Amino acid sequence: MNGTCPQRLEWHCCTVGTGSGELPQTPLALSAVGGSSGGRWERGSGGVVRRSSGREFKKMSSTIPLNINIKEPRWDQSTFVGRASHFFTVTDPRNILLSNTQLENARKIIHDYRQGVVAPELTEDELWRAKYVYDSAFHPDTGEKMILIGRMSAQVPMNMTITGCMMTFYRTTPAVVFWQWINQSFNAIVNYTNRSGDAPITVSQLGTAYVSATTGAVATALGLNALTKHVSPLIGRFVPFAAVAAANCINIPLMRQRELKYGIPVTDENGNRLGESTKAAQQAITQVVISRILMAAPGMAIPPFIMNALEKRAFLKRFPWMSAPIQVGLVGFCLVFATPLCCALFPQKSSMSVTRLEPELKAKIQEISPDLGRVYFNKGL
Repeated sequence: MNGTCPQRLEWHCCTVGTGSGELPQTPLALSAVGGSSGGRWERGSGGVVRRSSGREFKKMSSTIPLNINIKEPRWDQSTFVGRASHFFTVTDPRNILLSNTQLENARKIIHDYRQGVVAPELTEDELWRAKYVYDSAFHPDTGEKMILIGRMSAQVPMNMTITGCMMTFYRTTPAVVFWQWINQSFNAIVNYTNRSGDAPITVSQLGTAYVSATTGAVATALGLNALTKHVSPLIGRFVPFAAVAAANCINIPLMRQRELKYGIPVTDENGNRLGESTKAAQQAITQVVISRILMAAPGMAIPPFIMNALEKRAFLKRFPWMSAPIQVGLVGFCLVFATPLCCALFPQKSSMSVTRLEPELKAKIQEISPDLGRVYFNKGL
C-alpha cells in the first residue's frame, strides 16, 4: 500500500510489514477513521490498523468469501434443473434494457473480485447478479462489449418478432424471401457475436454460411409453399418451421466448419487439455442443431393451431391487423420458456467416451492416462 489512501471503504489483499510482525495475507475491509497520509502500517488495539503518522483504519469483516468460482455457473450443471436455472438467467430479456453505466459497474465488480478487491457491502447474490449481467453483454474471450441484438438476452425479443412475422406473412413469395432473409441475417449476427475466441470466424466463413443458410431456407420455404397450395391452411402455417429447421442444419455446421476440420479441445475432468477431436466437434454440433430446432418448435408449432382457430372468429375478421401482434405475442410466450429449456437439454460441458475418439488421439490418451474413460469439451450454443 502506498501513496495517499482515499477516505472510502476498500478491500486490500496484501501482506503489510509492521514493527511487531506482519499482518495476515487476507482481504481486509478498511474504513478511514482520520489522520494524514504517510508513514508505516501497524496493528493497533481493538482491531484497528493505523499508520504511525496518526491516520487510523478500522478492520472490517468480509461479507463474502473470495474463493467463489464465478467462472462457472451458479447452479449444478450436471442436472437439467441446474442447467435450466442457469439459462433462464443468461437469456433474461430484461438484460438488454440495462444502461451502459450498469454494465460497466457489473464489469468493475467482476474484475475487482478476480483481483481480490471486494466492496464491503457487496453480497453473494449481488456478485452473482453482476456475473450474469457481465456475461450477458461482454464477450467471454475478448472482453469486448457485444452487439446488442447479438446478445443471448436479445434472443427472445428478436426471435419472437422475426418468427411471428415469418408465420404471419408466409403466403406470398416476396414475403417469404424477405422474412427468411431477415431471419438468416439475424442468425449470422448472433453467430458472429458469440464466436469463439480460440477459433474465430473469418469473413469468408461467415459469408458462406450466411448465403448458404439463406438460400436453403428460402428454397425450402418456396418449395413447400408450392406443394401446400392445395392442402388446408393449417398445414401451410408449418412451412416457416420447416424452412427454419432446414436453415439450422445448414447454417450451424457451416459456421463451425473449422471445428469439423481441425477438431475442438478435449480435456479430462480437471480441465487438463488432451488434444483436439473432430469426433467431439461432430457430437457438439449435432447437439446444438437439435437444441436450436427444438427451441424453434414450440413457437412455430403451437401458435398455428391457435391462430387457425382465431381467424375463424369474428374478432380477427373485424380487426385483421391484429393477426401479426397476436402471433408475435404467442411466439414470444413460447420462446421465453423454450429458449432456456432447450439450451439446457445437453450439458454445456459435454463428454464422450475415449473409445469413440479418433484412433490417434485415443492412443495418445491411453498412453498418458490409461485409466481415463471419458473426455470433456465445450459444445457451444
